[in-house]
Amino acid sequence: MHEAGLAGKRPKEKYHSYKGEVGKIADNVINRDFSTTAPLQKWTTDVSQFNFSWGKCYISPVLDMNTNEIISYDLSKSPNLKQIERMLDKAFDKFPSVEGLVFHSDQGWQYMHAYFRNTLKERGIIQSMSRKGNCYDNCIMETFFGRLKNEMYYGYEKDYSSFEEFSKAVEEYMDYYNNKRIQAKTKWMPPVKYRIASMC
Repeated sequence: MHEAGLAGKRPKEKYHSYKGEVGKIADNVINRDFSTTAPLQKWTTDVSQFNFSWGKCYISPVLDMNTNEIISYDLSKSPNLKQIERMLDKAFDKFPSVEGLVFHSDQGWQYMHAYFRNTLKERGIIQSMSRKGNCYDNCIMETFFGRLKNEMYYGYEKDYSSFEEFSKAVEEYMDYYNNKRIQAKTKWMPPVKYRIASMC
């Protein structure tokens, strides 16, 4: 590649939500074991940043490790607690009963916050956290972010002239990803179709 003068695309800036040592909140229950036997056993989440000429915005999704389905997401101009609240509300509106589910994240401040921890505890969800600064502990979400950005962001940044325009594009992409985009992991079915087939 170097001889041909080519270089791969790399994120210019990565969002970091880690705010320093505040004590151990949750064990790394997942411990890189992303295997499942059915939907709604293991979820994961993270926040990723997008940069535009008009500013930055942040996406916070919930992904099911069995189906790769995006259960819910929130796109916001600010990576604040309200974003996490909206994301969780949408996820639990969709699946109100998920007792025993393992919910994995990194050590971002959002996931250490009492609101996040208590919301999971109230629903009988087991919280799991990656080790500090280890992206491989949450590689399923990192893979999704890479796919999302390669397919509708890198090289298209100038196509989105406002947050509203980008928000609409993300909504359309999520619909495509969940309902139309086939994957080898899901036996060449879109995530939603695979979940429905698995739960029959």
